Amino acid sequence: MSEIYAKFCIRHEGFTLNVNLTLPAAGITVLFGHSGSGKTTCLRSMAGLEEFEHSYFSIGDDIWQDSERSLFVPTHKRQLGYVFQESGLFPHLSVNDNLLFGFKRIPESERKISLDSMTKLMGIEHLLERMPHQLSGGEKQRIAIARALLTSPRLLLMDEPLSALDMKRKQEILPYLEKLRSELSIPIVYVTHSVQELARLADHVVVFENGSIIVSDQANKVMSDPRFESVFGSEVGSIFDTTVLEHREHNITALDANGVTILAPKHIGDTGERYRCRILASDVSISLREPVDTSMLNRLPVEIIDIRQPQIPNGHELLVLQFDNGQRLLANLTAKSCHDLELAVGKKVWCQIKSVALS
Repeated sequence: MSEIYAKFCIRHEGFTLNVNLTLPAAGITVLFGHSGSGKTTCLRSMAGLEEFEHSYFSIGDDIWQDSERSLFVPTHKRQLGYVFQESGLFPHLSVNDNLLFGFKRIPESERKISLDSMTKLMGIEHLLERMPHQLSGGEKQRIAIARALLTSPRLLLMDEPLSALDMKRKQEILPYLEKLRSELSIPIVYVTHSVQELARLADHVVVFENGSIIVSDQANKVMSDPRFESVFGSEVGSIFDTTVLEHREHNITALDANGVTILAPKHIGDTGERYRCRILASDVSISLREPVDTSMLNRLPVEIIDIRQPQIPNGHELLVLQFDNGQRLLANLTAKSCHDLELAVGKKVWCQIKSVALS
């Protein structure tokens, strides 16, 4: 599989950004970090919107930037799509004409996706005759994404595309972004400071802090690593990619997470369909014995493999739990509970999961 390679050393206006990344040229890579951490500058450098003295950027065999050879391919000649925080639709053109604007400029032999299939994928068939002022914020962003993809890019860059939307519109558009990941082979680099977006979308995650990269790895590994508790704060937790195993009585769906069965309190999907589960550390509790007479659906045996205390004591400890198959789950417990239960590394216990978020 081809890879994306980015190396940028940027110093300007009191800010330094050091990037040396090798990323998978497939799925969604999320650049995550607080405002001012360097993630958007990195994305703009990938797009060729920033040119610096020490830089290199390539995707597969295509080199778009190499300062040592004085090579710089300008943005308009890079085979990429870019989606900004604002949709940037042409106000005087209908939705259909906005979509055709870039599509018509791509030779037929180079088109990777048709107009019809893209409008269906993004759920915008009924909007084609409307003007931009007649659209909601979520609809505008779906059309902006479709327009970018209709240029048949080798790479899609997205700079906080949901940040200008309210929560309702964000929830409306996230399923469409998940469909892009599963149905298209175009790699996506996605900038956000939202843990929810990261948890739902990311295959790979790069965490930025003060212009440096503190980790670049698979999303499920990063989110279940206790070293990054301070990065995710109260939203620290674990993600599991699961498959629908079966439907049970009382509207229960059993999901298979690589040998671990997780129960969801609703009927979802068909057998074999894939869902991502997110479990917050604050939604996991511990029992020394198998719980009985409890309302919690998920009661699973685990082993404690690490106990982390925060750098600044706050009365809580973060436990790293491991299933028999090696998958990890985080649990946030009070220090008193850990003391009273005599919890220690190597101890086998039962975890109870209060809530499972599905996407």
